[in-house]
This record gives sequence, structure tokens and C-alpha cells, in this order.
Amino acid sequence: MTVAAAVAFVLTWSSGFLVPAIAADVPPLSLLVWRFVPLAVVLLAVTMLTGAARGLTRAELGRQALIGLCAQFGYCVAVYAAIASGVATGTTALIDAVQPLVVAALVGPLLGLRVRGAQWAGLVVGALGVLLVVRSQLEGSRADLWAYAWPVIAMACLVVGTFVQRRSAVQTGTLVTLTIHVTVTAVALVPVAALFGALVPPASASFWLAVGFAAVFPTLCAYGLYWWLLRRVGITALNALLFLIAPTTAFAGALILGEPLTAVTLLGFALCGSGVAAVLVSEARAASAERAEPVRR
Repeated sequence: MTVAAAVAFVLTWSSGFLVPAIAADVPPLSLLVWRFVPLAVVLLAVTMLTGAARGLTRAELGRQALIGLCAQFGYCVAVYAAIASGVATGTTALIDAVQPLVVAALVGPLLGLRVRGAQWAGLVVGALGVLLVVRSQLEGSRADLWAYAWPVIAMACLVVGTFVQRRSAVQTGTLVTLTIHVTVTAVALVPVAALFGALVPPASASFWLAVGFAAVFPTLCAYGLYWWLLRRVGITALNALLFLIAPTTAFAGALILGEPLTAVTLLGFALCGSGVAAVLVSEARAASAERAEPVRR
């Protein structure tokens, strides 16, 4: 189940980069606000009907609201701004590709966790693969240099949200977590969209198709799996999976959008896969050793 969830996570998270590129004729803010507002209404209704939020404290609500503002509102706005500015989808996925190294460097001082030598090696190999993938897409890019600040901002928002979640003693269920995150994001997006005149949705069927896809897959599925896997496999293994986002997005961008896919890109794919495998194998061996320790004693 964990392997299936990891595969589904990579695919659904990667799909989020393609939505604003495919719906390029739609204002990014319009797409974002209508991606979150209807979904927030549905999730609130389901949460109330099921009583999933029963016993939720004000402290838990506040902590999850903060995480949602960072990991969904800040992250999604920055991603959409990057793609709207002309940054290629695979290059924008650099925000997920850089995150594992940032997280690995910070888990010690911030969470008191240790990143093993084999995991560091895997992370570095994966990062080299990502750099090759991104480098292959930089040629012919129409984005201005300043536009590449958006992916960095998005990466920083997701890192902050992830660390706040891991440092918190709050253990709300996935449904409640998603409901709070999506609702807070929707509430934050409405005044911003109104300010920029992007609140009224286009009447086209393609717009609503893109909105429905974005609400179900990169929002509901991808974020739900992200928080579930964070508890299930730990922060290092989860962030290693993020190395697969850039090559997956680049491959889909080449297939659907005609973005460049070269031999260098394919080499980057191979390095990303090798790096992720090294991290996950190291994590699995360490977990087996910890389970066997009481037996040896």
C-alpha cells in the first residue's frame, strides 16, 4: 500500500505543474481560486457530516491553518506565478527537487533526526539528476531571470509547512488536515483574486475541466498522500520521492506540451531514480535494523 501511495503521490503531484501550462489562456488566479473554493465547501460539508473534526482544539486548528497557508496557499500561488511567467513546467518542478537537500540539511538542527551517509549520497545523486533535467529545459526558455525567484519562494513555503507539521504534536486526521488547509487557502485567495479582477470565472468548458482536474488530483489526492506519507515513511524518504517530480513533470511536459526532451534529460531521469532508490533502500535497512535490535538484546 505504501509503494502504491508513493507512485500515486508522484503522479498526482507532478500533474499540478501541467494544469496552469495547459490552461495558459486562463488567468492563474482565476484557476486557483476556483480550484480551491468549491473543494473547500465540499470538504467542510463532508467533515461536518462525518464528525471527523470532533474534539479539534483551537491550538490544532491554528497550527494546521498556518501549515495550510504555507504549504498550499504560498506554494500554489508561487508555482502558478512561475509558469505564468514562462518558466517551463519541468524547471518549475525544481522547487520539489531542491527541497530534499534543504530538508536533509535542516532535519538535524530542527528535528533532531540523523541523515545517514548512504542517504546523503542518494540525495546528492538525485540532485545531480535534477540539475541535468532542469538544464536541458533552460535552453529556449522565454522567462525573464527574475521569474525564477517564484520556484524558490514556492520551495521555501513547502519546506516551512513541512517542518511546522513535523515539529507539531498535532496529529489530526488526513480529512481534517486537508479541510483546514484547503479552506484557509480558499479564504486567502478570494480577496487576492478580487483585487486583481480574477474572481469571475470564464464560461468555457475547458476552464471547468481544468478546475475539476486540479481540485481532485494535485490538491485532494497529492496533498492527502503527502501528509499521509509524511507520517508513514518519514521526512527523509518522502522528500527523496520529490526527486522524481522533476523528471516525471519534464516527461509529461514533453509528451503533452512539446517541451524539450533530450539525452541529457534522460540521463537526469536515471540519476534521479538511482538517488531515490539509494535513499529508500537505506531507510528500509535502518528500519529493519531497529526492529531487529530488541531481538538481539
